[in-house]
Amino acid sequence: MFLEADLHTHTVASGHAYSTVKELAEAAEKRGLKLIAITDHGLKMPGGPHEYHFGNLVALPRKIGQVEILRGVEANILDTDGTLDLPERLLDQLDIVLAGFHTGTGFDGCSQEEYTRAALAALANPRVHIIVHPGNPEFPIHIEKLVLAAAAQHKALEINNNSFHVSRQGSLPRCQFLAKLARKHGVWVALNSDAHIFSSVGNFARAWQVARSAGITEDQILNLTAARVKEYLGWHRRHPHLDQEGKTWSGSTSQSRAVGV
Repeated sequence: MFLEADLHTHTVASGHAYSTVKELAEAAEKRGLKLIAITDHGLKMPGGPHEYHFGNLVALPRKIGQVEILRGVEANILDTDGTLDLPERLLDQLDIVLAGFHTGTGFDGCSQEEYTRAALAALANPRVHIIVHPGNPEFPIHIEKLVLAAAAQHKALEINNNSFHVSRQGSLPRCQFLAKLARKHGVWVALNSDAHIFSSVGNFARAWQVARSAGITEDQILNLTAARVKEYLGWHRRHPHLDQEGKTWSGSTSQSRAVGV
């Protein structure tokens, strides 16, 4: 399957990644991608960027070559209230916000109940668009509760290609279970590379295998097209409080909004 967008990539600013924005964009163009999100780690990640990095993302061009650039973050979830490690004033400036758990950020060794509460709280944050690598067994979220919450809030869950190659060993069974439940409940799924070097950008092969085996169709894949991604982000910006508004998003790409609006 050809996907037009990769919504989870890292630059040298993350501290343990090895490519620049320009290198990522050039690699994306060679793979035929139309859009990438630059989502360096949040402030609590060991070796990660200073908040000035995120404040200055306005310096990034909206397009490099033929590839559109989203300004984003992979924020760390820090507690059971779903607190993120980036100030709201900076989150509000970004095009896309990913949220997830990482070791060494101050929220290690907790229970499934605590991680589930944290993930659900982060998902309910109107600034958060995608929960990343939720199948990581080191942070054992209750998968079904997360999927049901994502369905209710029209949010996306990630199937992270990197989880099957480099990190988060033992993720496959949980990701397979998540994919089956996502298919059952019609939840949006983002298949992302989590690239930490230019050669990994746009590599979704294993994530797509997991999604396909679960019966997930193109209609559920958020990053199938750049237009779908932009409409999704624009819709959530216009409807931040779904519990009060009762709005739904069908995923139609007929009227996509411009990046950054």
